[in-house]
Amino acid sequence: MPELPEVETVRRTLAPILGARLTSVSASGLPLRLGAKVPVAGLRKLVGCKVVALRRLGKYLLLDVEGDKGILVHLGMSGRLRVFDAGEATALHTHMRLGLEAGRELRYSDPRRFGQISLYQRGREREHPALAVLGPDPLDESLDGAALLLAQARRRKTPLKAFVLDQRVLAGMGNIYASEALWLARLRPTLSASRLTARTAAGLWRAIRQVLEHALTHGGTTLRDFVAADGSTGEHAGYLQVYGRDATPCPRCRTDIRRLVQQGRATYFCPTCQPP
Repeated sequence: MPELPEVETVRRTLAPILGARLTSVSASGLPLRLGAKVPVAGLRKLVGCKVVALRRLGKYLLLDVEGDKGILVHLGMSGRLRVFDAGEATALHTHMRLGLEAGRELRYSDPRRFGQISLYQRGREREHPALAVLGPDPLDESLDGAALLLAQARRRKTPLKAFVLDQRVLAGMGNIYASEALWLARLRPTLSASRLTARTAAGLWRAIRQVLEHALTHGGTTLRDFVAADGSTGEHAGYLQVYGRDATPCPRCRTDIRRLVQQGRATYFCPTCQPP
């Protein structure tokens, strides 16, 4: 699933559509996440309006258009949001096409159909059910992340990995960068979140920010499906320290990286650098 750095990369590479006017809407009619279909009728009301801002909250993209509405996109597991010339062939599994001025189209494709497209009210987007439950975005410069983590972790028995992945705590963290951040902070993924101290919470927050910002410099991580809006792939896979590197030496201490499964997801850690 695209995580925060990948979704932010999509947002940045969508910049060419800023100021473009929507000219048409079409959809496959197939259901996406939770059986919801692309809201064609609502989108058609936006034809003639310009895209005025591109925002992101966690793993969600927010496309503000003129008026009081915006388009909310979640890429799910395999979703892609790309800009094409209108004359280019439409790929399989394309579920939405938004015509734009100057002969371009914004297309959403999603083979697994776990993504989501809906509308929100500008200025009240946090009232949308998908966004109302989210915690703050870790790239918010005004956020006191260490204090947030410490406060949220109190009395929680959940393992640290699950805690970091909880979108109600921080919006946008995913499996890849959770493993990477915990390794960088030298914290065992199975450790109870309630054991965080002011010192370790501060270290974890620094690690989260560092891992996300480093991934952004490489356009995110492409393991299989992810591409940016301009068709480019992320180059961060070669910079991952532990994720997907089980049975290879830890970059810090040379102990073999181990893999375990937590909540159905693979976790990677160093048994020496991340003591129990």
